[in-house]
Amino acid sequence: MYAEGLRPRRPAVAVGGVKSRAAEQDGETVPRRFDEEAAVRAGRNCLRWEVEAIEATAAALDGRFAAVLDRVNATVGAGRKLIFSGVGKNVPVSQKLVATFNSTGVRSIFLDPIQAFHGDLGICMEGDLAFLLSNSGETDEVVRLLPVLRRFGVGVVAVTADADSQLAVNADDVLLFQYRREGCPLDLAPTASTTAAQALGDALAMAYAGLRKFTREDFARFHPGGALGQRLILKVRDVMRCGERMACLSAGATIKEVLLALTQAKCGTAALVEDGSGRLAGVFTDGDFRRLALELPGFLDAPVAAHMTRSPKTVDEGALVVDALKILERSRINDLVAVDAGGCPVGLLDGQDLPKLKIY
Repeated sequence: MYAEGLRPRRPAVAVGGVKSRAAEQDGETVPRRFDEEAAVRAGRNCLRWEVEAIEATAAALDGRFAAVLDRVNATVGAGRKLIFSGVGKNVPVSQKLVATFNSTGVRSIFLDPIQAFHGDLGICMEGDLAFLLSNSGETDEVVRLLPVLRRFGVGVVAVTADADSQLAVNADDVLLFQYRREGCPLDLAPTASTTAAQALGDALAMAYAGLRKFTREDFARFHPGGALGQRLILKVRDVMRCGERMACLSAGATIKEVLLALTQAKCGTAALVEDGSGRLAGVFTDGDFRRLALELPGFLDAPVAAHMTRSPKTVDEGALVVDALKILERSRINDLVAVDAGGCPVGLLDGQDLPKLKIY
């Protein structure tokens, strides 16, 4: 028994080595067990086999890929869903593809081939489209599922590396992935094959999203949470400065008046409007002020209209913040005046506010 449930301190290693995460707290060091060069070489070998598999799969894409896209489109258009199924390592591959399609608004589910024969076939509806994943195309649990799905009126797409397999020959359509060998040093553990299968499924999802003109706004609808959701959903009107935090005054004002307004609003850009219409006439920035201070004696009483930037970059108040950020980056400016449909300034998007909102 150890006092208060504590384990005894492990002896420190005196020889050179690297600290493990578990030992960092105690200041211990564990010896390096593998030669660094050999370890890096082994990692690169695996990655190269996986890269080669993806490149070979991409090169082999043909009309069958387009045919499956048409079938997916018809399924979605009929209000039906996609079903992904596989065993072993193809379970997480299938689940990832389900998540990818769902995130682009295509209703998808995972069907366990074993549980399917014990009641889960109830999730299948006529007109659904099933993707059955099997590297060899001979996986018994998956092949047995094919005729059952047919009886339910479900279309079947085989996702396999063997065009002559039972699964491929008996499916309605085939998606073939290519690989020369697994990334495993024994050429056994599914690595390159599963990477190629998943990449092929991702390609199908992204090609379909692009062809059906899936927009950033559509994507945002399915990703409302977290930093990604915030970036996609926020509109300029949600984050712009307005009221007392915005300097907005007549283009007939003096530079001194504009400087006072900038100071009170604690911002770096003033929106200058036409008298009467209230439309944006131009902007005057603290950078403009500094340049004039060096070049023009007695400039404070000069009319700002003579020195303002006419036709400045603006953004619609209803635009997405990420689109406004692109304008800031492309134009290399710090602030954007937000305008309404009539071209009147309603707010100021200050680039310094965006990092606080995790908008980068």
